[in-house]
Amino acid sequence: MHRPNTSGGRLLAVSDLHTGMSANVALAESLRPGEEGDWLIVAGDVAEHFEDVERTLKLLAGRFAKVVWTPGNHELWTPKSDPVQLRGVDRYDRLVELCRGLGIATPEDPWPVWEGEGGPVAVAPLFTLYDYTFRTPTAATKEQSLAQAHEAGIVCTDEYLLHPDPYPGIDAWCRARVAATEARLAAHDPAVPLVLAGHYPLVREPTDVLRYPEFAQWCGTVRTADWHRRFNVAAVVYGHLHIPRTTWHDGVRFEEVSIGYPREWQRRGHPKGLLRQILPYTG
Repeated sequence: MHRPNTSGGRLLAVSDLHTGMSANVALAESLRPGEEGDWLIVAGDVAEHFEDVERTLKLLAGRFAKVVWTPGNHELWTPKSDPVQLRGVDRYDRLVELCRGLGIATPEDPWPVWEGEGGPVAVAPLFTLYDYTFRTPTAATKEQSLAQAHEAGIVCTDEYLLHPDPYPGIDAWCRARVAATEARLAAHDPAVPLVLAGHYPLVREPTDVLRYPEFAQWCGTVRTADWHRRFNVAAVVYGHLHIPRTTWHDGVRFEEVSIGYPREWQRRGHPKGLLRQILPYTG
């Protein structure tokens, strides 16, 4: 763990900024710390094109005392229109390199320890992906679940733009990431609570409210379902669902911190604010 010499401020979080969309650029540019020493968790889906991700993360890194990032699925897309045509692990590695150059903590770095009110807590950015185990209710296999999604016309764009190279599939990449992350969690000092920050919910229950249940299979893995119980977890931060809310699972607070697409936030507003305060927890 990395214990920086910092105190005060708040631990804030946001995800799904989608700054490839012009209406969301202004939102991202409006994000500022409210107190000296504020940290910001960015839980994925900053943008799709590398230059948009770089522009947004550079902006945030210049404003907040510390930024902690983990990728969503959109950063890992390889659109044909992006000059950066890296795929899979190579694209992820380039994103990590970008973040390190900006002083941003990634899933490959020591977990920074936030020392403000409600801490100390180790902020652990998780990169776990999904493995199609959040299947449709009547599907016994990944193949059946995917077939039902295609039949319903509910297919994630990942199937066309997120490449798992050199892994044979996203599920294989997911298994590798989960195993590596679980080993780090098991080795962590249990005396220091964790804030687990990933793009995907660790448990399936948050996906129960999806308008299209077929989409759940692109939203996580059953392999992480007990992490909030097995480890000393103060809070879980995630995005991806574009349903900003607070839920509790086994007594642990889960915060979905998405901004989402303009058509979503223009309709519902930002009922929990643009930035979610994770610590100190105010209820």
